[in-house]
Amino acid sequence: MWGKCVYRGPGRRRSLALTFDDGPSEGSLRLIEYLAAEGIRATFFQCGQNVERHPGIARAIRDAGHEIGNHTYSHARLFPRIGRRFYWPTAALMAREVARAQNAIEHETGVTPRLFRAPYGLRWFGLDAAQKQFDLLGVLWTVIGHDWEWPADRVARLVLRKAAPGGIVCLHDGRDIQPKPDVSEMLKAVRQIVPVLKSEGCSFETVSDLLRR
Repeated sequence: MWGKCVYRGPGRRRSLALTFDDGPSEGSLRLIEYLAAEGIRATFFQCGQNVERHPGIARAIRDAGHEIGNHTYSHARLFPRIGRRFYWPTAALMAREVARAQNAIEHETGVTPRLFRAPYGLRWFGLDAAQKQFDLLGVLWTVIGHDWEWPADRVARLVLRKAAPGGIVCLHDGRDIQPKPDVSEMLKAVRQIVPVLKSEGCSFETVSDLLRR
């Protein structure tokens, strides 16, 4: 009903996937520079509106060998909200958000995403049809770093405590569709996380490679 979804890989090897949501943004360039220096390929779940804002950065991420997934067009909430502001996502909204992001990514990068991550990780009836329409596999996470609200040290401690073979780590190189987001804490956290995991014998793969092997 909510669409096929995975939270982790099989864990047969000491590898995990770093994933980044909400980009691309100006901060994505500093991130991929660091990942290149460390020989790491990651998976970026991008919002279509941000891809249209920064097509050159989206292509730079592609050219660096990273995987690109669909994160909706406008970071729309795909789950009901009850309370002060009532919100009910329809099947038509879900299909439109997924389609517009898919089209934006394909148009600007030439990449056809095969992975999808719902904003906030929230899923609701009707998302299955939208995923099937574009042959998308839903991807959630093993650990999410709270890098949009926590300092780098705390983010790193959480990720390192919960990281395990086959795990999928969720961080953010954007802030929904905000222009010029501050992702400095994420960047500092990644620089703490990667050396420790490498010292423990872990390697890094894209989500598709993590699931495929």
